[in-house]
Amino acid sequence: MSDITIYQKPTCTTCRQTMQLVRDSGMDFKAINYYEEPFTKELLKGLLKKAGLSPKDVLRTKEDIYKELGLAKKNLSDDELIALMVQHPDLIQRPIVVKGDTAILARPAESVKKLL
Repeated sequence: MSDITIYQKPTCTTCRQTMQLVRDSGMDFKAINYYEEPFTKELLKGLLKKAGLSPKDVLRTKEDIYKELGLAKKNLSDDELIALMVQHPDLIQRPIVVKGDTAILARPAESVKKLL
């Protein structure tokens, strides 16, 4: 079983950099493309709790879908934001890296070194 799980998008530069840093450390990891294996509300909520982050902390505000949905003008609850993030994964900052009971948003990629 791998020590680290990286929730990522393969075309994301920061995700690729993060995976390379973990690879270079010699640690085993499992990479999950959350576009192919989508988050459930429960999983995303649990990851955010482990990371000590709120949905607003990982919301990608520069994405087209953010603008299309008019999210800047809405005051949504955490549960409503999580539901939208599950439905529209482009709204989620990435990568999210998990090791044991700890999770981090690895932005910048070098921040993953805290887990290595």
